[in-house]
Amino acid sequence: MAKSRSTPSAPLFESAQLATDDASRPLADRLRPKSLAEVIGQDHLLGEGGPLRRIAEGEAPRSMIFWGPPGTGKTTVARLMAHRAGLHFEQLSAIFSGVQDLRKVFDEARDRRRFGQGTILFVDEIHRFNRSQQDSFLPYVEDGTIILVGATTENPSFELNGALLSRTKVLVFKRLGEADLELLLERAENVTGSKLPLTPEARAALLGMADGDGRAVLNLAQDVYDGTRDGEPPVDAEKLVTLVQRRAPLYDKNRDGHYDLISALHKAVRGSDPDAALYWFCRMIDGGEAPLYLARRLVRMAVEDIGLADPQALAMANAAKDAYDFLGSPEGELALAECVIYLAAAPKSNSAYTAYGAAMRLAKEGGSLAPPKHILNAPTKLMQSEGYGEGYVYDHATEEGVSGQNYFPDGLERQQFYRPRGRGQEADIKARLEAWAEIRGRTAKQQASGSE
Repeated sequence: MAKSRSTPSAPLFESAQLATDDASRPLADRLRPKSLAEVIGQDHLLGEGGPLRRIAEGEAPRSMIFWGPPGTGKTTVARLMAHRAGLHFEQLSAIFSGVQDLRKVFDEARDRRRFGQGTILFVDEIHRFNRSQQDSFLPYVEDGTIILVGATTENPSFELNGALLSRTKVLVFKRLGEADLELLLERAENVTGSKLPLTPEARAALLGMADGDGRAVLNLAQDVYDGTRDGEPPVDAEKLVTLVQRRAPLYDKNRDGHYDLISALHKAVRGSDPDAALYWFCRMIDGGEAPLYLARRLVRMAVEDIGLADPQALAMANAAKDAYDFLGSPEGELALAECVIYLAAAPKSNSAYTAYGAAMRLAKEGGSLAPPKHILNAPTKLMQSEGYGEGYVYDHATEEGVSGQNYFPDGLERQQFYRPRGRGQEADIKARLEAWAEIRGRTAKQQASGSE
């Protein structure tokens, strides 16, 4: 993708052939960068001191994984890097390649190496290779037969073998910002000699449709040029949707997009930001997420992050799920949206969540401790003779309604798992528990003095 910058003293990653302005070629191809200085949107990698800039200035290339969304320049940068280093560039797609293709590439790279030429092997969608196929790269990367540059849209930590990751450097490519995409449109207008026939609103809509993908924005611009004629009025936002058949949002319900967005929604709710929470909810709905999946997550948020600070939150989440079941789409989504706002605006407490975790740990570690005998029933004379139920005080018969007796196993010190935060309804709970703790303390002292 192209970007105007100050011209460096020497071209960086300059390609062997300059692109021509052949009008028959697609815009994305005509505007493919011819040097590092023209690459747009990845200044953290290509700017002064960046890892790819250092390679362009003479540092030897090494095996790398390029991780980032589509249309951010991963293939272009790899190709320019190979040319700059004087290496043969070989490209494969993991979607269409198998073991035979890999073996052929490795053999040819070995032959080139005998004659003094190295090979950069660029593998697109490398995460699509299975574990054994990924392992096949290891010996050739280790002995220098190939310099592997793998491109992936998925999180390498989850999708690539640890052995392969340990031998490569992961570089993160960022989605292009609106200013970057606008610059690409200006470049397209310069190379075609014609301004895009769009209203300001339609131009902004086209940038949104590209969703940070430089190749997509140029393809959309190509559709506009191809679908309009000279002298026609500018295309408005409504007509643009029909003209370019709006591209679906960048969102994969089964992969990183899914987990990243649900994480954003959950954390916005936890952070008490109804507006941000509603935004991420709508992003997922617009991307095709199953509403009942979101309903389940809202129930989880109600018990995990709100809990007893507002016990009504759980009822609200379940009611929203039932409303969606009853109404269906698209009306049912409004009930879920209302729940998102309610949960984000509710007082927060994870006290019940942390108390459950602490109690479960002790239950697993403490062994089979028996309840104290005074709280056990004694339906038989034998059990009575063994002291079952002896000394039990019926709580309702006390003045405060709380006896203050011990309910933990004998020999196990009293534990405090639940610590109310004092927010929302937990403020009342906290006050009650503190009062009951005083009663419990008095009862313990009375029992201690009575046994002396």
